[in-house]
Amino acid sequence: MTTIEAPVRSTPLSIIPHAPIPTWFGIGGGADRLAVPADVAQLAECLRIDPDLRILGDGANLLVDDEGVRELVCVLSSQAFTGVRWDDRTGVVRAGAGANLPKLITESVRRGLRGIEGLGGIPASLGGAVRMNAGGAFGQIADVVRVVRGLDRTGSPLELARERIAFDYRHSGLDDLIITEVELQLVPDDAPALRTKLKDVMEYKKSSQPMADRSAGCVFKNPTLDRAIPGIPGSTPGLRVSAGMLIDKAGCKGLRSGGACVSERHANFIVTAPGAKARDVITLMDLVTDRVRSEFGVTLTPEVVVWRRTA
Repeated sequence: MTTIEAPVRSTPLSIIPHAPIPTWFGIGGGADRLAVPADVAQLAECLRIDPDLRILGDGANLLVDDEGVRELVCVLSSQAFTGVRWDDRTGVVRAGAGANLPKLITESVRRGLRGIEGLGGIPASLGGAVRMNAGGAFGQIADVVRVVRGLDRTGSPLELARERIAFDYRHSGLDDLIITEVELQLVPDDAPALRTKLKDVMEYKKSSQPMADRSAGCVFKNPTLDRAIPGIPGSTPGLRVSAGMLIDKAGCKGLRSGGACVSERHANFIVTAPGAKARDVITLMDLVTDRVRSEFGVTLTPEVVVWRRTA
């Protein structure tokens, strides 16, 4: 099996200076340099230019500091990285890392392929979803990953079968791999039943999350406790507890910093208003972390990825 690639590269690699970086927060700095590689060969060329380059996916789980970033930013939006091949008989799906996860979910349900409908409402590129092992109450992407292909930081191709990937809660161990393609193993099933499941998932999220506001989804990972906490349901040592519940019980709903605010609907969401700065969100994340630590002795770990300018 080969990586999905464009058949012919018609234009040389173009690098755009001082480009904006779109994120779901709608705020933050830009890239000193940005490239949209046409295929894997151009992506390897980008790695030769800057081995420390950053990959921009859907921008849904990302906050870029106001100063922006100096590293080359690559966007995998060309057909070589967004193409999808479906095998409805076996349920194997081969998709580029830049493929849109919500569209994949919708199409899988239409085809009657079970496995990712529980991820409905998670905005991400497929590569980004795999890298962070995106998921929630209804499942995680690791449950259906079969093979991951990509380039290491030297530009050498790598192929990793599922059993070689260290998937864990919001973790894959693939941070140094530039993912180019993912194989998913879905299961042929009843399309109407899958549509009902997806509808139920979306209705649940719409009722409990501020999906209409500008945010990056859950800001903090659900922490694993080392002790029971009085007054916190389900706080069993060794098990994860809801970060949103801890933030809520620490009195953080509605807490503000500049144009950023902890959502009143779901405490693990930070929403931004027009005029907000990335620094507002970062400051608010620090305030929430301090309050939860002070109240419960628990240190929250960010789920949102923050890009900062390096020296």
